[in-house]
Amino acid sequence: QVQLVESGGGLVQPGGSLRLSCAASGSMFSISDMGWYRRPPGKERELVAIITSAGITNYADSVKGRFTISRDNAKNTVSLQMSSLKPEDTAVYYCNAKIRRLSSGPYADYWGQGTQVTVSS
Repeated sequence: QVQLVESGGGLVQPGGSLRLSCAASGSMFSISDMGWYRRPPGKERELVAIITSAGITNYADSVKGRFTISRDNAKNTVSLQMSSLKPEDTAVYYCNAKIRRLSSGPYADYWGQGTQVTVSS
């Protein structure tokens, strides 16, 4: 069984910073892309940032220059450093990883349980 466990959400004032972390555990052969998505209140889930196993990153336009995604391949972790937070960043944030459990198997999407980030004064 593969699990993604997130941590680091909470309440922060506008302009503040927060760091989210996610650790993948269980029986895995390899991990390709890892990323963060979010679901704002009343809206669809959207991509925030992704990072490949080689460290190539891609960000949503709304977070470019404010958020930084990073990963530790040895520890199977991915983090999201969020700065200059705005009220519109309020959402449930989900960790995602594409994981191959067997050497000959396909990559499948795995999701964390979600962590609430609220930006409010």
